[in-house]
Amino acid sequence: MKNGQKLLALLALIAIVFAGGYFVGRSRTRPVLRSDDTAAPVQQQLPPIPQELSGDEKRDIEVFRHAAPSVVFITSLAVQRDVFSFDVTTIPQGTGSGFIWDESGNIVTNFHVIQQGERFSVTLSDQSEWDAKVVGAAPEKDLAVLHIDAPKEKLIPLKVGRSRDLLVGQRVLAVGNPFGLDHSLTIGVISALGRELTSPIGRKIRDVVQTDAAINPGNSGGPLLDSSGRLVGVNTAIYSPSGASSGIGFAIPVDTVARLIPQLIEKGRASVAGIGVQLNPTLDRYARRAGIEGIVIYDVTEGSPAEKAGLEGVRASRGRRIVLGDMIVSVDGKRVRSAEELLDAFDQAGAGKEVKLGVVREGKEREVVVTLVAL
Repeated sequence: MKNGQKLLALLALIAIVFAGGYFVGRSRTRPVLRSDDTAAPVQQQLPPIPQELSGDEKRDIEVFRHAAPSVVFITSLAVQRDVFSFDVTTIPQGTGSGFIWDESGNIVTNFHVIQQGERFSVTLSDQSEWDAKVVGAAPEKDLAVLHIDAPKEKLIPLKVGRSRDLLVGQRVLAVGNPFGLDHSLTIGVISALGRELTSPIGRKIRDVVQTDAAINPGNSGGPLLDSSGRLVGVNTAIYSPSGASSGIGFAIPVDTVARLIPQLIEKGRASVAGIGVQLNPTLDRYARRAGIEGIVIYDVTEGSPAEKAGLEGVRASRGRRIVLGDMIVSVDGKRVRSAEELLDAFDQAGAGKEVKLGVVREGKEREVVVTLVAL
């Protein structure tokens, strides 16, 4: 055999060896599934929990393993058109976490996670990626719902607990998927209840849960769980001048989540409880200068509970001066000093509930019972 032929044969043999090694290596690699894949995902074998670990450690590991398949990674994208070629490209605007709410494909996250996006992608725990659309949002509570058309067997919802039973000092676990490659877990306790946060649109979010479980920026929208693995809050923010976790994190209470999410899924927005009045904060400031504390009723909607209760709005005198009608000063005995506090009081009571309003007209205070309705 000539030298040239020997060299070609040697090169061919080397290529065959490398190709075989490549395909063998590929066969041992866990496949990354996309939304159009039909093959069933490869189940990752988890190592057994060592018996020498403490009971608390074993429980935390079990809670994390049970919850991780329910926690997703969310990418928010903006659409941009090239000015020269007119080609449309998508640019990442932000990322965050979320979790599976039900087997229909509804995903819960923070509103601020999707606020700047036009298109959205959800990555499940098996690394399959799915286009998502916005179903509904409640910016005033920093909550949003996305929907993906994933098969039922991929959708594992979390069990929903109750936040009204939480106690300071209770153990909680924060789970997130900040990078879309693997899940993270931080553990702490509930350090305070009844906190307040400012929502992305400036409204106050009340009854917020404070925890020392580290909540990093990429964990926003992920679940806060109790020691039994039940959802007790949605991780939403940290208090830190530097942007890093400093041991003070906040979560929207699950009682608020459980009340609003079904409304967002059904209607796309949350129902607002009210009595059928229009408010005007400028008039509140005008009243305060006159030494009157309360919320001025600007106008009353015809046929509303407010009209049926005899409430009156602002009117103009013959000399075109503003004459105040009724001012709301309390709800169920609790003083309210701004329109925001009044709306929060109505929101906490909920549509269909009766509330007792303290009302002032011409310097005289009286009580009025009104039934809240969904507006």
